Amino acid sequence: MINEQIRDKEVRLIDADGTQMGIVAGRDAQRIADEKRLDLVKISPTAKPPVCKIMDYSKFKFDQQKKEKEARKRQRTVDVKELRLSPNIDIHDINVKVKKAIEFLSAGDKVKVTIRFRGRELGHKENAYGIMHDFAEKVREVGIVEKPPKMEARIMAMFLTARL
Repeated sequence: MINEQIRDKEVRLIDADGTQMGIVAGRDAQRIADEKRLDLVKISPTAKPPVCKIMDYSKFKFDQQKKEKEARKRQRTVDVKELRLSPNIDIHDINVKVKKAIEFLSAGDKVKVTIRFRGRELGHKENAYGIMHDFAEKVREVGIVEKPPKMEARIMAMFLTARL
């Protein structure tokens, strides 16, 4: 609440420079703020008596918005990148996927490695576990296994995350 919205009989007043002026009548506090051409802002409404501060409210709001905007700039979302393998993948193809995974992990993203089974490939799950294990070993320097390989219907999935 600011200025005329404050209807308390007594308030604990803090000056613009931060010095406490003590407990003052609400109207006197508003008059002091008007003389200084500043706003009276209620900081702590639950205190007895409520705490009010004399400040330039529009400048305060502007500074607050500026800080929030700066905080949003620095914020980074972690994306989950997916790499698809097959149960009968060749060594060179795995190395290409490993390079991509290392690139993603270095950028701070998580990596989901999946192997999709088709037809009779489902009978050779042990090969897929081996491929996943080898993949995890090759990216061990930059990433760790967050969730080990697990079967979900016809897809085996494993999650990797960057090392701290």
